[in-house]
Amino acid sequence: MPLQKVKRTTSVTVAEFLKRHGEELDLSLIGGEQGLDRPIFEPTINRPGLALAGFFTYFAWKRIQVFGHSEMSYLRKLTERMRAARFKLLCEQNIPCLVLARGHKLTDDLSEIARNQQIPVLGTKMVTMNFVNAATFNLENDFAPSTNLHGCMVDIRGIGVLITGKSGSGKSETAIGLLERGAALVADDVVQVRLVGGELITRAPELSRGYLEMRGIGIINAANLFGLASIRPEKRLDLVVTLKPHADLNSVDRLGLQQKKYMVLDHPVANIEIPIAPGRDTARMVAVAALDHQLRQLGYNMADEFNQRLLARMAENNQPGSL
Repeated sequence: MPLQKVKRTTSVTVAEFLKRHGEELDLSLIGGEQGLDRPIFEPTINRPGLALAGFFTYFAWKRIQVFGHSEMSYLRKLTERMRAARFKLLCEQNIPCLVLARGHKLTDDLSEIARNQQIPVLGTKMVTMNFVNAATFNLENDFAPSTNLHGCMVDIRGIGVLITGKSGSGKSETAIGLLERGAALVADDVVQVRLVGGELITRAPELSRGYLEMRGIGIINAANLFGLASIRPEKRLDLVVTLKPHADLNSVDRLGLQQKKYMVLDHPVANIEIPIAPGRDTARMVAVAALDHQLRQLGYNMADEFNQRLLARMAENNQPGSL
């Protein structure tokens, strides 16, 4: 198994967050341009109700701070002097930024405080909880550990399969055969993998998305040959198929009673080894492997079923009086 170089993100600046997700989250910059380089250290959101009440023990200052109806209603009930004091104390906690949900606006005195403290203030018309959920999902993607794998990633009837093997083993040719059978291409050659919410999510680098390289032919545009349904922007990794030289045939598992595991970002993935040889329909073999994996996920193990039948027949033959 090749050594994987893992990339881990420890922080994202407010400017990066706004650039990546501003359109999706309907975000606009209201003020505090000087603080856009402030780092966000945690991939989640905080609603600072307790902090506005003066309680800062365990305050999550590393997170984006979101003001919704509750926070804004509480501030309006305070005296002008108390409101300014509490808001200033919040801004002094070195927070990354403020997000005003539901189209709320800060009063002029609070806007001045945020500007003096160089705290970026962002606004969105989204409902507070909808923003919190969507922003958290995007931040988890931004902070997710990632790595690059060498192989060809395809979607076979909903099963995400990574085809690996030595250079020249026929990974791309196998992928073409699968596309002809209705599979969809996710990535060829370089497969980007992120561990998000306990799942391995794969995609292609933006430049090579939808393209394959075939020796002797060159670069192929999958969508042009097989239609738009033949490409996927991303897919969960469910199974790794390793193409092995025919010389290693004796080392390949024949019964499939105990599947091997392929570790990706310290996450185990089912691994099947398929020997290749001239004349073998490798694409068909990979398709069958994907369907077998799907059955295993549903609780049906064909190899185990056969093994149980074999054990039962052996037990019958060992009974007294059996021939």
